[in-house]
Parts: sequence; structure tokens; C-alpha cells
Amino acid sequence: SFAPDTGPTDSVRLADATGEDAPAVCPPHRSYPLPLAPPMAAEALGWPPVSLAELLAELGWPDPPVAVGMVEGVGGPRSPLAADGDTVDLVDAIDPDLVVVVSDAGLGAINATRLTAAPFASRRVIVALNHFGDDPLHERNRSYLAKQYGFDVVARPSELADQIMRL
Repeated sequence: SFAPDTGPTDSVRLADATGEDAPAVCPPHRSYPLPLAPPMAAEALGWPPVSLAELLAELGWPDPPVAVGMVEGVGGPRSPLAADGDTVDLVDAIDPDLVVVVSDAGLGAINATRLTAAPFASRRVIVALNHFGDDPLHERNRSYLAKQYGFDVVARPSELADQIMRL
């Protein structure tokens, strides 16, 4: 049995950061109080499974049209979002202009970035290195990802915003 998550949800944190209302970020009926992938949480709670088509219908992407919209892929590209689909399936369905892959800047960044970005190889990908600091390893990882693998890599939110506004 899994204990309910008692801290603020990701949607509450995102709402706080963007000035949106939490229910606009994630409708309450899609906010699961268990720290599991959504279909796993639904099953554990005895809630009905949701299909990718249902999520897409609720999303109504993008309606009304927006200059910048964000859809978070919970748990990574192959983590299930619905009973019949994962983040890669969602991205394929909404066909965004850009996919942002967030990786930790430290040890393991190169492997995690490459594994996470691989399913999106046919799309424009920007890598955002999280927790980027004065550590020489962070800068080496940033440089290596850009030079060796051709990723657009940003290390600050303002750099990501600049890249997005250039679309």
C-alpha cells in the first residue's frame, strides 16, 4: 500500500510559479494523491482508467491558441500517462514545436539526457540542465552535450525563455 503524498503537488508548485490557478494547471480529477504514474495511481485508488484520447479531449490543445503552452510529461518519456499511452504518445498527438528535456547537471547528466531525448530525435529538443552551478562538471556536461551530440543546452531559466521566444 502506498501512502498519500502530503506535500504540495506538482500542479500547485507550477501554479505558484506561473500565477495560474492550480485547477487550471491540472484539473482536480486528474490529480492523484499517490506518488505513482497516473494509471498506476488510478488503479491503486480504485478510480477508472483514463485513455490517452480522453486526456487529449480534456486538454483541447491548444484551445484557445497560446503563444507558449506547456505540457509536463510526468516521470519521463516512457512513463505511462494513461492506460494506453505515455509521454511520447502524447507528444506525437499534440505535435509541439519544441520538446524540453530537463536533466540534472551533475553526474549522470549525459546518459540521462541522451536516454530521455532519444524518443524525440525527430523533433526540436532543448536540454535544460537543472541545478546548474559553479561545479566544473556541470559546465563540462553542458559543453559535451552541445559539442558531441548537437543539443541546444541551457542552464538558466532565462536562457530557456530566450530559446522559446525565438521559435
